[in-house]
Amino acid sequence: MRVLKIILVVGIVVAVVVGFFVLVPFGPSTETFMEVAPGTGTAGIAKDLEKAGIVRSALAFDALTVWKSVRRTGAGTLKAGEYRFDHPATMDEVYGRLRKGDVYTVTVVVPEGFNIFDIAGAVAAAGLDSREDFLRAEQQHTELIMEWVPQGGAASLEGYLFPDTYKFGRHATAEQMLTAMVHRFGKQVERLGMTRGQVARTVTLASLVEKEVHIDAERAVVASVFENRLAAGMPLQTDPAVIYASMLRGTWTGMIHESELKSDSAYNTYVHTGLPPGPICNPGLAALKAVLHPAQTDYLYFVAAAQGATRFAATLAEHNANVTAYRAQAKR
Repeated sequence: MRVLKIILVVGIVVAVVVGFFVLVPFGPSTETFMEVAPGTGTAGIAKDLEKAGIVRSALAFDALTVWKSVRRTGAGTLKAGEYRFDHPATMDEVYGRLRKGDVYTVTVVVPEGFNIFDIAGAVAAAGLDSREDFLRAEQQHTELIMEWVPQGGAASLEGYLFPDTYKFGRHATAEQMLTAMVHRFGKQVERLGMTRGQVARTVTLASLVEKEVHIDAERAVVASVFENRLAAGMPLQTDPAVIYASMLRGTWTGMIHESELKSDSAYNTYVHTGLPPGPICNPGLAALKAVLHPAQTDYLYFVAAAQGATRFAATLAEHNANVTAYRAQAKR
């Protein structure tokens, strides 16, 4: 009877100790980061957790992982990466986060139509890199698009940074971020079945479509206008390309001036026929599809209309009438 009492007492003590280490929340109340390096074993992770003040005992955490493995309940490989802890948590919660791979990331959203300057601003706003360094990096790593644009044929990654929501680690380099965006673009190339020779022209034309229209149903029609003008040897006369030329020069003020319409920039589609030398933004999937499958029309002109819609015309006379209607509406 006495032995049973001793065993019972010991069992209760062990349960209390285990409960204290495993079930009672512990850890920092302010933001604390801990990096789990790839290849780190469970014992090493446990020591790092204790050292960072995230768990009370490395031994207890190690014991918990063994227990999970034996019971095969909630067990799994602890994932590498950087973790953020900002409140006291039970050891089981900490274990669960590492098993799930709940690593800390910073979100960068790249909407359709963002150009390199917009993306650099988003990266800087997220605290991942300076705008200047990111812009410098995107010009230095044009080898990332060699598959579609021969080395030396691109001065920038403009057009190939696919619009999407990205999650990066706090210490992600500009090159890593650019690689992720180009990789995402490559997936779309495969999805759309584009051949290597199609890509550069498609992206450049899609970037113009992306900037000119924001209604999905009109994208393929705008693409047809550009194709018709190119076939006729007419200049594209698209304002977004003129604006982009000013951005590259660092002279954009928010308004197109007469001097910009007459500039000799290769991006000035009022002066030069054909496509500009490269994309003027990063087009999304809808714009790429529109260029690959343009509508069949005889339109050569378009101008904005009510509620963001667009008026199309096959003749200059029709176009001038549409412009007059647009200006009259704008005065109301």
